[in-house]
Amino acid sequence: MAEAADIPRTGPSAARRWLGRGAALLAGTALLGGLLHLPAAQAAPVPQAPATDAQARTAQPVSVSLDSFSPAAPVEGDRLTITGTVTNQSKRAITDAHVGLRVGPVLNGRSAIDHAARRDGFSPGADGLEIDEEYAQEIDSLAAGRSLPFRLSVPVDDLDLDGNGIYQLGVSLSGKTAAQPYEQVQGIERTFLPWQPKAAGGQTSLTMLWPLISTPHLTAETDTDEEQTPIFEDDNLAAELAPGGRLERMVALGRELDITWIVDPDLLASVDAMRDGYRVRNADGSTRPGGEQGRKLATDWLAAVESAVAGKKIVALPYGDPDIASIAHRGKNVSGSLGRLKDATDVAASTVETILHVKPSTDFSWPVEGAVTPSIIDVATSAGARNVIARSDSMREAGSLTYTPSAARPIGGGTTAVVADDRLSTLFQGDMTKAGNATLAVQRFVAQTLMTTLQDEGNERSLVVAPQRMPTASQARTMAEALEALDDERWSTPQNLTAAAKADPDARATARVPGNGSYPEALRKQELRKAAFEEIKETQDKLDRFKVILTNQDRVVPPFGRAVDREMSTSWRGLPKEAEQFRSVVSRYLNQLIGSVQLIEKSEAKLSGHSATIPVTVQNNLLQGVDKLVLRLESSKPTRLKIGEGRYQDQPVKVSGGHSQSVKFTTTANANGPVPVWAQLYTEDGRAYGAPIRFDVNVTEFTPTVMLVLAGGVLLLVLAGFRMYTQRKRQARELEAEQGGAPGDPGPGTADEGPDVDGGPGQPGDHGPDTAPESPAPSGPGETVDR
Repeated sequence: MAEAADIPRTGPSAARRWLGRGAALLAGTALLGGLLHLPAAQAAPVPQAPATDAQARTAQPVSVSLDSFSPAAPVEGDRLTITGTVTNQSKRAITDAHVGLRVGPVLNGRSAIDHAARRDGFSPGADGLEIDEEYAQEIDSLAAGRSLPFRLSVPVDDLDLDGNGIYQLGVSLSGKTAAQPYEQVQGIERTFLPWQPKAAGGQTSLTMLWPLISTPHLTAETDTDEEQTPIFEDDNLAAELAPGGRLERMVALGRELDITWIVDPDLLASVDAMRDGYRVRNADGSTRPGGEQGRKLATDWLAAVESAVAGKKIVALPYGDPDIASIAHRGKNVSGSLGRLKDATDVAASTVETILHVKPSTDFSWPVEGAVTPSIIDVATSAGARNVIARSDSMREAGSLTYTPSAARPIGGGTTAVVADDRLSTLFQGDMTKAGNATLAVQRFVAQTLMTTLQDEGNERSLVVAPQRMPTASQARTMAEALEALDDERWSTPQNLTAAAKADPDARATARVPGNGSYPEALRKQELRKAAFEEIKETQDKLDRFKVILTNQDRVVPPFGRAVDREMSTSWRGLPKEAEQFRSVVSRYLNQLIGSVQLIEKSEAKLSGHSATIPVTVQNNLLQGVDKLVLRLESSKPTRLKIGEGRYQDQPVKVSGGHSQSVKFTTTANANGPVPVWAQLYTEDGRAYGAPIRFDVNVTEFTPTVMLVLAGGVLLLVLAGFRMYTQRKRQARELEAEQGGAPGDPGPGTADEGPDVDGGPGQPGDHGPDTAPESPAPSGPGETVDR
């Protein structure tokens, strides 16, 4: 942001004051110069006084920590109290020392605050003079490596503050060492004193986002009981809900503040799942009960959240807090990714409303660190967002504005970029367990908000603070202290996020979204890879194919759908191995469920007849029934073995949970020998389900026993034929003898019939056929198939 002229004002009294302080400084320098001319016996040689501030900065032998600063924004009549610790980091003792307070100049802009906070070492011109010595704390000696506490208490009226503004304050330890036996500053720490005793011409509206977000703790796996008890990958969520835990502190602190809650519905749903009982996975893969303590923590925390958000603005992110930027850069070209994001947005409102009984706003998108590009905006709006929370270090001001503009920026297409202030949003990211860090963060926060108001008094603007997504307990405490330090009656007033998004935009503020190439490389390296989205698509496709056979889809579809949402979570940034492991767990469990409905392997079947039935068994190990499945049995050689009326036959399958069912197929054999057949399950829409099984049907239509019976029958027929022939010959001879004819002559009045070769009627003494003609009908029930 351009701040070439972001000077709130410098009054005449301040100028006169600094002329006086400059004179005092010159006098001190002259006195030091006189000391330099003392004889060697009286004073050791010392270097020349530094000519510039830069040359004066030296390594500080003493570390000064400011552990408390109260009040953070004093008014007339207050008493300023500063406590802290001084630590001698050198190898020499420091003697004749004291801790004093220095009032520096009025700072002339937000950049000046940043510069003062970054400066190292002591600079006489910039750090000012100590106030009256009566407010200093004497320290006779500070040994090497030793720390001592201090406490300074000064009436604000004695600080000689000239007018509204941000004053630099320095707390320094001055003393002597054996090597430098004259008093000099051994260490200093700077902070800021915001000074506006009374309300000025205008106020800045301040929106603080208060995120309730956590990492994924649930996959899709549940216990095998009827209640589907959820299984947590660890018990870390219970630790966050416990007294003093991160999430417990976020709620306890936030309930007393004027903030906008920004919530991941997945966190609420996960805690809600704990209330009714849960299990935790052990390292060896087994599970253990979560315990009554975890259930109580979950119940108490959700009750506290419901109470805390009552009457406050609550914004629900898409379920699982999906990584918008990763989807825009890596996932949008993978089929189904945008649809998954839209579904996560749709389910967010119902989840929050069901658990907290409040209706949230769902038209906000929050990309990581507020970094935006046109592709990120497109993805966010495709899921229903009309407001995108950006940050001012992404949407930088290109003009010559001398003030910080309001957050709302219309960027086209009915979309508003709500630009959070990057200075305020990043203030609480450090280690706030150290009191010194927390104190400095609070004072910088209060100073920056006042400086923003003073930049252009009378021009009321809206500031938005979007901190890190998952503040620690100490960071949350520091954020709360910073908000509590603001006085609603002076330079700021609270505002919710929806109001900030609808505020009148500043026509001079930038509304240009930076190009796709501007996305920070450090953030791009943390994104989910395209391969991750392809794995997510594969899991979703499997789920879509699986759900169509279920008689109770609600036991499977919602848990897996939400698990897929978690696979796109922003919390996986910078954790590629952990993200891959999570996806693997979800996919493996889905495969396990799909494999619970399967065909039972079959050994060779022997067919000892012209036709028979072949059973194929379908096993369902799920807790619910399956339907809308088709089992196909197919012959690889239909000319030798028909299934049904041709190559294959389909039969519907419906199996109750925990049961098996045998499906019988009619077969017809036309030749002996083994014939490979395949059994495959299909869904009703024709998609193969599970792996096929192969087995051989060995056709043995004529067995050895049958052949013996047939051979015996043929022998009997031959013998019977021979007997008939001999009987006919004897009868013919007898008839010829009776008639007196010549042997071999035909009888009178008869024709020579010859052998019966035309299939005409047989002789009266002929026997009937031994076997009936072969029937084409299926074999009778006596035929069996051996597995």
